Amino acid sequence: MLNRKLLGIYLNDHLGGSAAGLALARRCLRANRGTELGSFLETLTREIEEDRHTLVLLMVRLNLKRSAAKQVAGLVAERLGRLKLNGQLTGYSDLSRLLELEGLTIGVRGKHALWQNLRSAGIQEHVPDIALDRLIERAEAQLSGLERHRLAAAATALRN
Repeated sequence: MLNRKLLGIYLNDHLGGSAAGLALARRCLRANRGTELGSFLETLTREIEEDRHTLVLLMVRLNLKRSAAKQVAGLVAERLGRLKLNGQLTGYSDLSRLLELEGLTIGVRGKHALWQNLRSAGIQEHVPDIALDRLIERAEAQLSGLERHRLAAAATALRN
């Protein structure tokens, strides 16, 4: 038996986080177009959009209401994250790239945990057309790519 109240809160928390993550991915992509990292971010951003759509679809199929407030809160949190110091008064720096990749890593780790938790809770029987195993594998692949780019960004930002 699903605890619909707590499941709704939990999924809305992740939906809010996905709004922040998608905005961060788009911002990072804009700053890194035309590079190897930019190519990776194009794919990652598209996949984050798809995963977010899957989360919305899951909520629709489970007849759970979406919280506009939590989505706005996620976007506000992402915007506030832009206020951090990055070693420059204006513009994008190597530290900006590193911090954005760390933020994306944290977000994808949370998404990975979400899919695993839903599988563990037996949600699959309620929405058999949503392939949680595939979503888990995709999050793991995203983490692997982020790790490679994050470590390269750390080497660049912290050695200059």
